[in-house]
Amino acid sequence: MHTLESMQALLTPLFPGLMGVRLVSLAPEKVVAELTVRPELCTGGGIMHGGAYMAFADTLGAIGTIINMPQGKRTTTTDSSTKFIGGAKVGSTVVAECLALHRGRTTQVWQTLVRSAEGKLCAVVNQTQLIMDA
Repeated sequence: MHTLESMQALLTPLFPGLMGVRLVSLAPEKVVAELTVRPELCTGGGIMHGGAYMAFADTLGAIGTIINMPQGKRTTTTDSSTKFIGGAKVGSTVVAECLALHRGRTTQVWQTLVRSAEGKLCAVVNQTQLIMDA
């Protein structure tokens, strides 16, 4: 069984750990996490880079899939679509809520809403995860 602590430990030595992704809650149909917007994650204007939004959301969709798939399986992203709506300033914290739209045997579809500390919608990411044998 995957716990919040075990999943955070999985992320820590990897790219999401480098980004600073902090898991807040895990459930079969929803993953919530936060991220501090550091200068290294920003564009020249001190606004969170689009790629950082995408990587943040991709991580949560993968985590959601991992906690739902059976032992002996692995996952990879096959499709991702991002709509950029607003910016998050350096020094702020963004919160992402990743919701399961479809949890099938071979694919899962997740939608992540990333919001600024003030609750303003910054990005919407839809992604498909393929489940395959390890």
